[in-house]
Amino acid sequence: MLGIIGSMDVEIDALKKMVENANTVTVSGIEYVSGQLFDKDVVVAKCGVGKVFASVCAQTMILNYHPDAMINTGVGGSMRDGISILDVVIGSNAVQHDMDTSAVGDPVGMISGINTIYLPCDAEISDQIRNCADKIGVKAHIGTVASGDVFVSDGALKKKIRFAFDASVCEMEGAAIAQVCYINGVKLAIVRTVSDGGADGGGMDYLTFKHKAAAQSIRVVTEYLKSY
Repeated sequence: MLGIIGSMDVEIDALKKMVENANTVTVSGIEYVSGQLFDKDVVVAKCGVGKVFASVCAQTMILNYHPDAMINTGVGGSMRDGISILDVVIGSNAVQHDMDTSAVGDPVGMISGINTIYLPCDAEISDQIRNCADKIGVKAHIGTVASGDVFVSDGALKKKIRFAFDASVCEMEGAAIAQVCYINGVKLAIVRTVSDGGADGGGMDYLTFKHKAAAQSIRVVTEYLKSY
C-alpha cells in the first residue's frame, strides 16, 4: 500500500481521477481515495495547506490504511541557484524551518521530543524516483526540503533558510508529513517541482507556474508507479 498526499487540488486531482475501483472515505474533512493505480494498492488525499493539515492527513492515513510508504507530491520555491522553475527536487531529508526553541538553548529547527532537526526521507525510493525523472527527461535534484507555515516570498527569509539548513526547496507541508512518518516508522519520499524562486516576486511566479509545476510532479510520481 502506497499513500500519496498533496496539499492542493492542483497537486493531487489528476492522480485521484486515475484511481481504479475507487472508494472514498472522508475523515476530519479530508477525502481519502483508495483503490489501484497501475496495479498497485494506493490511497490518495488532498491534505490542505500548512503543517497542521498535513500532519492530520498523514496520521489518519497511517492509522486507517497502513501504507508501507508515502509520497508527498506538489510544488515549492527554489532555495538556490541552479534549481530552476519546473526542476524537480526529491527530498534527501526535511526540516521545519520555523521550529525554534533556541531561547532555551536548542538548535534552531530541532523538534523537541525526538530531538532531531533533519527528518529522513527513504533513500531507495528517492533514488528510484530520480531515475524515473531522468527517464522522462525531467531535471531532478536531491536535497533538503524546508517546510514552514509561511509562503516564502522574501529574499532575506530565503537566504536565512538556505544558509541555516542548506535547503534546496521550501514549501509548507513536507517536513510535517516527514515527522509523522518518522514517529510511525513509515518510509517517505517528497517530490516538489519548483514553481517560483522563493523570493521577491515569488508570488507572481507561483500563480504563473503552479499548474505546470504540479503536473510535472504528477508526471514523475506516475512514472514511479509504472516502473516500481
